[in-house]
Amino acid sequence: MGKLFGTDGVRGVANKELTPELAYEIGRAGGFVLTHGNRGTVIVGKDTRASSDMLEAAISAGLCSIGLDVIQVGIIPTPAVAYLTRKYKALAGVVISASHNPYEYNGIKFFSADGYKLPDEIEDEIEDILLNNKSIELRPIKNSIGRIYYEKDAPMHYKEYLKEKIGIDLKGYKIAMDCGNGALYKIGPEIIRELNGDVIAINTQPDGTNINDNCGSTNPHLAQQLVLDTNADLGISFDGDGDRIIAIDEKGRIIDGDHLLAICGRFLKKQNHLNDNTIVATVMSNMGLEVFLSQNGINLMRTPVGDRYIIEEMKKRNFVLGGEQSGHIIFMDLNTTGDGLATGLQLLKIMINENEKASSLNDLVENFPQVLINARVKPENKNKFLNFPEIENAIKELEKKFSGSGRVLIRPSGTEPLVRVMIEGKDYDWIKKEAENLAFLIEKILL
Repeated sequence: MGKLFGTDGVRGVANKELTPELAYEIGRAGGFVLTHGNRGTVIVGKDTRASSDMLEAAISAGLCSIGLDVIQVGIIPTPAVAYLTRKYKALAGVVISASHNPYEYNGIKFFSADGYKLPDEIEDEIEDILLNNKSIELRPIKNSIGRIYYEKDAPMHYKEYLKEKIGIDLKGYKIAMDCGNGALYKIGPEIIRELNGDVIAINTQPDGTNINDNCGSTNPHLAQQLVLDTNADLGISFDGDGDRIIAIDEKGRIIDGDHLLAICGRFLKKQNHLNDNTIVATVMSNMGLEVFLSQNGINLMRTPVGDRYIIEEMKKRNFVLGGEQSGHIIFMDLNTTGDGLATGLQLLKIMINENEKASSLNDLVENFPQVLINARVKPENKNKFLNFPEIENAIKELEKKFSGSGRVLIRPSGTEPLVRVMIEGKDYDWIKKEAENLAFLIEKILL
């Protein structure tokens, strides 16, 4: 068996790769590592996949077998589990979901007691137990065996928390929402209505097999068309576990994560709530975001790709806003992970407070053209491209040509024998030609 934990927990085809037997062992090992053998409670939530019930039962059994009580909170978005773990003072939280993946996949991810995703070293400790068949000598008996409890009010607690923290009245606003038949299929439309807004929601009838099925944040064309058909003020499209969002302005144009960061960052700075006037994003965020932020006196700190790296930097330096182009936006004073629903409500709050339409906010950032070309290389060479002077010099010469009006990003693929060449600049035809030339050079030397 290879490495279990990927960039966002354990994932695989349910009942084939991610079996109930494995889920049970993950419950035992994860629960043991996170609680150090102490008694206490773990929150377990899930999305709408057919396999989520099976995995919920298996991981709950594993947790109970080492003496931990389980509070099952049912179908609920990932950020709600992060919040509820803190609210109930639980020792850990577990989400059963494969996010934006097709329904036949599922996944398991943990949150620590403070609501954060696990650092690599903790996941490695859990993996060490599982992959090396290490025995956990913890088998409580009698009344020391864990129990399972059901919290039907968990979604209500999450909604009330967001309503109180964000504090808006949506009277007069119409929101078009694609719930992706996922974890926000019920909570999403409910909270808009409870805030006096008008909501037109689609893909709100999950059947266990239709989560992310040509809908949700990976297929935003549905929300775009819904906005235009209903004359909505804003469109919101969620992924399967509700930790990210793609928004749509009233003209039917996508508001991606970079634009959301610009809109929210400018607003927080005006409110004197943007700590150190800094936003955290990844190396993939468009240079247009960087230019806009610089013009508005806001610093941009870049991290490797992955929301966990953004959150690590935010925790370390006490920053309050960060996110990815894909729509994972983290408001650290609201939650400890990406929260699609909170982000949508924050965007509506800004529209109300600034008396601006979504389109005018979307126009704040002008994206630079971006070209991405994959250079095929030998697997053993994909991390060595800077070891070759000819490639290193070609990159430096290209950066000189930009003189601050573009950028070059070269990075190896995490899963394939590829080196990804990404170039941004103002002239699409020129950067496309330069990207092709650089990719050809890398292939020539490394393949």
